Amino acid sequence: MRLVRVGGPGAERPGVLDAAGLVRDVSGFAHDIDGDLLADPERLAAIEAGREALPELSARRFGPPIAPPGKVVGIGLNYRCHAAAAGAELPAEPIVFLKPSSGITGPNDEIVLPPGSAHTDWEVELGVVIGTRLRACPDPAEALRSVGGYVAANDVTERAHLQSGPTWVRGKCHDTFSPLGPWLVTADEIPDPQALRLDLRVNGTHRQRGRTADMVFSVAELLSHLSGLMTLHPGDLVLTGTPAGVAASHPEPRPYLRPRDVVDLEVQHLGRQRTTVRG
Repeated sequence: MRLVRVGGPGAERPGVLDAAGLVRDVSGFAHDIDGDLLADPERLAAIEAGREALPELSARRFGPPIAPPGKVVGIGLNYRCHAAAAGAELPAEPIVFLKPSSGITGPNDEIVLPPGSAHTDWEVELGVVIGTRLRACPDPAEALRSVGGYVAANDVTERAHLQSGPTWVRGKCHDTFSPLGPWLVTADEIPDPQALRLDLRVNGTHRQRGRTADMVFSVAELLSHLSGLMTLHPGDLVLTGTPAGVAASHPEPRPYLRPRDVVDLEVQHLGRQRTTVRG
């Protein structure tokens, strides 16, 4: 099932795509696409069973497909090809950082460069949305059962800010630096999250091609590890890393994002984004 949120920023309404690709209004079942809904399998089943008969919902703008999560957890250097391109050793355990939910935008909203930006980079990623509370789960297979759904994501990063402090937060925290969507695909539709293709183009030039099979730590392993560090609540978002092809790995002059650039991004089965960069 593909769940969406449509409408103006801050005024999105919850919906579901039917078999014909029409958006159906699910506000009678849920006030939003959030942790409360994902943690309620009976409501999800009712939406699935009756979605063709639900009223249509105008889809002038697709917003982020989930309500602002309690936390956004990022994972660094989690693809073998990315580590090789960066000349880095594979991490012995997941590299974990946090991003603010205030950076989340819709799949076609603008990416706004921070003042003085000269090194803003793209990162196509598989986003994992938690569906059931997960805490201290040593079994990766069990941890994977906590997933409520998956989203396409761009973990936009200002590399100069990333390197200018003791943590990665400064390079990751800017507004508009987490485009999501266009939809959330429920976990039952993605039987193997390690079998997805990721692609990203800038101004029509292919920059990233990867597969989630190349992850150093699988989605199941990441969730198990994170559950030992913090409680993951329904609606929380985990960004699982990016494959090779980021601007920082290119030879000079590196093609960092500039005003009017157009970024096209796709994760297999999870839809496409098209974002324009603004200075």
